[in-house]
Amino acid sequence: MSRLDKSQIERYSRQLVLKNIGPKGQKKIFFSKILIVGVGGLGCPAAENLVRAGVGTIGLIDNDIVNLSNIHRQSLFNSKDLKKSKVSVAAKKLKQINPKTKIKTYKSRLNNNNIEKIIQGYELIIDGSDNFQTKFLINDYCVKLKKKLITGAISKFDGHIFTFDFKDKKTASLRNFYQEKEISDDILSCEFEGVLGTTASMVGAIQANETIKMIIGIGQNLKNQILIIDLLNLNFRKVKFQKR
Repeated sequence: MSRLDKSQIERYSRQLVLKNIGPKGQKKIFFSKILIVGVGGLGCPAAENLVRAGVGTIGLIDNDIVNLSNIHRQSLFNSKDLKKSKVSVAAKKLKQINPKTKIKTYKSRLNNNNIEKIIQGYELIIDGSDNFQTKFLINDYCVKLKKKLITGAISKFDGHIFTFDFKDKKTASLRNFYQEKEISDDILSCEFEGVLGTTASMVGAIQANETIKMIIGIGQNLKNQILIIDLLNLNFRKVKFQKR
């Protein structure tokens, strides 16, 4: 792609005028390949924001169907989507937003048998999963394959965001922050702990924002830090941790 065509210039005009993006950065977005694990409270806003930004290829992996309790925080779904495959519904709606984005769907749960084959075709992984087993699995294979990873977690009014670039040998991993051998998934359980829908929307949007920055190579990221968001008291803070 040598030059942007007229429709691309109009569609992305508000991004193109940003000095940190411009035509060169927009082309990087066009050619990017992003995998989103979990099409839920985090995956929905992340996917929508990235499609609107012009990401070239997005993979969606989730084996779940839409339930009524999902709708208050999972922004791609409505009452007509109940009992339908999340990835199928999401793919259809994302294509309506941006027909030029290629959407790949995986109606399965990420596991030891399929993860390497799936993630190796993507440059950056967005982790929107809701359990530590999956989060550590993604983390470990991203370390192995030297991928970029943006992990999010939500509960109640709180959100956590991590950014990793495992091509950098000095980058800490999720295991450097969570050092316990076993961690209860209860702290990530929206069913038992509850969560405000806006918490999911904000964390998913931040994951998309960090993704765009990493694609283009602009700004600062959360290397060896965690961003902790407390929306009840409107507090944002960063905590440093190190590779061990």
